[in-house]
Amino acid sequence: MNGDGTRHILSILVENRFGELCRVVGLFSGRGYNIDSLCVAPTSDPAYSRIILTTNGNDVIMEQILKQIGKLVRVLEVIDLNEVNHVEREMALLIVSTRTPSERQEVLNLAGVFRAKVIDISTDAITIETTGSQDKVDALLGLLQPLGIRDIVRTGPVAIPRISAAREAGADRDQAADVPEAESAV
Repeated sequence: MNGDGTRHILSILVENRFGELCRVVGLFSGRGYNIDSLCVAPTSDPAYSRIILTTNGNDVIMEQILKQIGKLVRVLEVIDLNEVNHVEREMALLIVSTRTPSERQEVLNLAGVFRAKVIDISTDAITIETTGSQDKVDALLGLLQPLGIRDIVRTGPVAIPRISAAREAGADRDQAADVPEAESAV
């Protein structure tokens, strides 16, 4: 997939078993879809893991992706978080050059303004951790770029439906569970 379309954040609940991530990633690579970022971790129930994946695509492509992922045997739930009210955050760790005392102070000032944390420091560099929206992380990186970013590691977004969206989805699931036809349609 050539990046045309909108960025989508997918939340995929899978059984926490060997090879499940490979199956989901294989679905993407086998069909030529690109994964922009990927985060996987167990849920509050260690029998399940949640994959947060970002990709790009138009509505037709996203509908196809969602259907294909949903058909995988050990996938319990697939949500395009663009379709629900959600909260997302990204983390970045970066090492910034500080060749002079004034550069060091500039980095410290910017870290303070962006509520970033200084997590390592040496005579010629500072390591910063920042967390926030993609726009916030990008803005800090843009301001630090002229000083010289030596290295950077970004998580990509992690996201979760807002509590109000989760309640609405839960109510829909409860209602569907009461309707016998809903079970046979699955």
